Amino acid sequence: MVLFITVVVLAIIFDFINGFHDAANSISTIVSSRVLTPFQAVLWAAMFNFIAFFVAKHIIGEFGIANTVAKTVWEEFITLPIILSGLIAAITWNLLTWRLGIPSSSSHTLIGGFAGAAICAAGFKAIHTSVIVKIASFIVLAPLIGLVISAIITLGVLWAFRRMKAHKAEKMFKSLQLLSSGLFSLGHGLNDSQKVMGIIATAMISMGWIDSVGNVPDWVPLTCFGAIGLGTMMGGWRIVKTMGTKITKVTPLEGVCAETAGAITLFLTEIWKIPVSTTHTITGAIMGVGAVKRLSAVRWNVTISLLWAWILTIPVSAILAAIVYLLVHFVLGI
Repeated sequence: MVLFITVVVLAIIFDFINGFHDAANSISTIVSSRVLTPFQAVLWAAMFNFIAFFVAKHIIGEFGIANTVAKTVWEEFITLPIILSGLIAAITWNLLTWRLGIPSSSSHTLIGGFAGAAICAAGFKAIHTSVIVKIASFIVLAPLIGLVISAIITLGVLWAFRRMKAHKAEKMFKSLQLLSSGLFSLGHGLNDSQKVMGIIATAMISMGWIDSVGNVPDWVPLTCFGAIGLGTMMGGWRIVKTMGTKITKVTPLEGVCAETAGAITLFLTEIWKIPVSTTHTITGAIMGVGAVKRLSAVRWNVTISLLWAWILTIPVSAILAAIVYLLVHFVLGI
């Protein structure tokens, strides 16, 4: 029971850090375009993070992404030490990348940690390979989808408002950016909160308390959605700087296009039940609006560095989790 409580506490801490780490995804453009102050922006984003629970519960009617995360490791191989090791590795990588200002993926960190600990414990037969491959493929697909949708929206908006005076357009898009950033924060909450929910559900399944994610008690999703909202309120200013200024300069019009494209991408992956990185999604969307302006407007050297961080996240997290699992097994004898 103590180990289960430890797992739940660490999962909630990870969820909080996820919100803290990924706050920049929701607010970087709205802060860099000076629509809201950083404090106002994190409150705005946190509110929509939590509202996402009611959307998932009462409108969508299920937590499909949580179910996908729970299937990363075959049920018969799931143990509390494996989950514990994966969480410790994921928290470590998240804090390290936050400290370095690298917008890495909390999603893939968690998946990599969970899978790495399971492989260390029981070999590759423990993991559901097709699920992991599908999730990993969206390291490339999520930013690409975000980029394409963003470019299409930007071109359409530029054509539709081509005759509007610049001052009037800027004022209008500053107002619209409140809506677009709210939608993206809603998508962020829907996607990222369910990942931790899936991990807690697997812990409950391993204890024999529930037989599926669909039977998880309400306190689990409420806690997960609340923790990520609280984490978002704390913000992550190092990553805001990278996302909001280093990739490309973002105007209110471009912010609306990027956030709307990012939100659409997240809603699509919610329908497909695929856990993706909100970091990857909004980065691709920001690149899309920059590329429409001109290809040289995107600092491609920065995006290449980010891409390396994304690619390395799953294997590094898996290796960290394997090391932690060996230590847990050695020290605690479990």
